[in-house]
Amino acid sequence: MTCDALLEEALATFARLFDEAQAAGEPDRTAMTVATATRDARPSARTVLLKQHDARGFVFYTHLDGRKGRELQDNPQAALLFHWPRVRNGVQVRIEGGVVTVADDEADAYFASRPRGSQLGAWASKQSETLEAREDFDRRIAELEREFEGREVPRPPRWTGLRVRPERIEFWYGAEYRLHERWVYELDCMGQCSKRMLYP
Repeated sequence: MTCDALLEEALATFARLFDEAQAAGEPDRTAMTVATATRDARPSARTVLLKQHDARGFVFYTHLDGRKGRELQDNPQAALLFHWPRVRNGVQVRIEGGVVTVADDEADAYFASRPRGSQLGAWASKQSETLEAREDFDRRIAELEREFEGREVPRPPRWTGLRVRPERIEFWYGAEYRLHERWVYELDCMGQCSKRMLYP
């Protein structure tokens, strides 16, 4: 099977499971853990929301000056983890790959679709920096409400989307007695692609 065909199969499997997660009543099927690492290999992880997925990759949005933004600029590799316990007997999807920023027009369009309160919050937050008191943040929000009163809120220059381009996708299907079923797709840009099973 060609690399294109393997990628298409893996993305179709993800889309099918993503739909099943909605049908199964998962509280938020878009929630995913994003793991990053510093240049000296110190890892960190947090939950963010998937905003787009297609053949180009998996997109989430953040401040480039926050911790994950800084780490991904220094070391543009990420791992994503979805866990949908209500799907079948429990499903995990693990995705690893290189990270690139989305185009400005794509980030602008998504930012414009956000609620105004979220737009103002993106301007007000100095993501990952120390906040001495909640009142300081509330004051920044109030100042921005006055600044942008009566007009659209533009996207902050350091707030954008990051796209994880999949190089490895694993589908983990839970089973009784921990006899899980695992399939992994490895998608090498040099043309070395494969699909194989893993021991649980």
